[in-house]
Amino acid sequence: MAVNIYDLAHDLDKGIRETPEFLSLQEAYRDVNEDAEAKAKFERFRDVQVTIQEKQMTGQEIDDETVQVAQEVAQEVQENATIVKLMEKEQAMSTIINDLNRIIMTPLQDLYNVAND
Repeated sequence: MAVNIYDLAHDLDKGIRETPEFLSLQEAYRDVNEDAEAKAKFERFRDVQVTIQEKQMTGQEIDDETVQVAQEVAQEVQENATIVKLMEKEQAMSTIINDLNRIIMTPLQDLYNVAND
């Protein structure tokens, strides 16, 4: 019987949403959004990240001003306990996603390793 890979993906989606890591990330994100100062700092932080990523993807040089702003915003974020908690929860979730990605990629890695033998 053929496996419907998309059904498995939707099951994985549901499973991720039920993990303690996701639930605690969701709570931490809610806490940031309920704190006006934390929310503003976090949005500014994300905006700076997006700007840097866009410049990197288009091959633009990241100028000194952008670096300075990024450093200032990062410092502000590190001084806000609510945002720090969110970032810790994001890191835990990122670990899970990386683990899942490694598992998902195993068939391709196995294929190419066998082909190279």
